[in-house]
Amino acid sequence: MIDRIFSAALTFCLLIAGTLAIGSALFGHDIRAGRTPVVELPTVTVIGQRTAMAVDPGPSRVAARPATVAHI
Repeated sequence: MIDRIFSAALTFCLLIAGTLAIGSALFGHDIRAGRTPVVELPTVTVIGQRTAMAVDPGPSRVAARPATVAHI
């Protein structure tokens, strides 16, 4: 019996919380007022070459050889 009351109360609370979330989004009440700090990282240049796939003699197995990476 208590599980039915609990599930009904939980459903009602979720309904109220969803309604409040949608209402605050519609009326523009944003809790996160203010500017969010943003970090900009420098661009990354990837230098490398693709290697060919090595075919395993098995019927449907294809294994990739490990790529070589040049350290600068």
